[in-house]
Amino acid sequence: MSDAAQPTAAEVRAAAEAVKTALDRHLAAVERRTGEDDPAVYEAFNELAAAAEVYDELLYDRYDEVTPFEIPGAEDSLPPYAGPEEPNALSVLIRRDYAVAEPQRLLAQAQRIEAADDEGVGGAVSDTVHGALGILFGEFEPDEIASRHKEFGLEEGDSTLWVLAADEPAEPGEWLETPFEQADPGRVVCRFDVSSVFDELDDGDDDGDDEDLVDDVEDEELEPLDADRR
Repeated sequence: MSDAAQPTAAEVRAAAEAVKTALDRHLAAVERRTGEDDPAVYEAFNELAAAAEVYDELLYDRYDEVTPFEIPGAEDSLPPYAGPEEPNALSVLIRRDYAVAEPQRLLAQAQRIEAADDEGVGGAVSDTVHGALGILFGEFEPDEIASRHKEFGLEEGDSTLWVLAADEPAEPGEWLETPFEQADPGRVVCRFDVSSVFDELDDGDDDGDDEDLVDDVEDEELEPLDADRR
């Protein structure tokens, strides 16, 4: 990049000040939060992420230097919110992945459920993993399975929860055949992800400079920026 095209030192300083202001606003929103999914906190988080990205780019362009953190997927994972300002309805989409770590434990649990049911079929269904899963998820709510997954021989994988804004509630039975086809990322009000990859990133960065890393900003994990991205 030529010197003429580089940002000025004043522009970099202004971007740094914008990050400081966004930090203050985010902290104030967190301190005033009215619940776990407070939209003011979500908005302040996005403003902080945007300000940090601008500062990072200007710092690199001007001084060939980088900041020690970035927010993975903050720009690429979801587009800017384009839904109604005051949604009249919402949809909650949840995906949780499991591995069948202990099939025998799963089968034993399904057989206990079946034996306690007066209308059970004598183990014919619960003798297979496929059938045992049907019994398990038919008996328990997904949240209970998530909290007790080890009892059922399951091992947790990644999970994600999307809250989507809607103009009006759907008609009964309208989306049951294709429940996830109409998930518009532009209407995601908030999103929460859980993945072991975040723990792996944290473990891999244990080089004595942990004080320079930022952890857990509004349910998004921060990771060290790759200094070789040049």
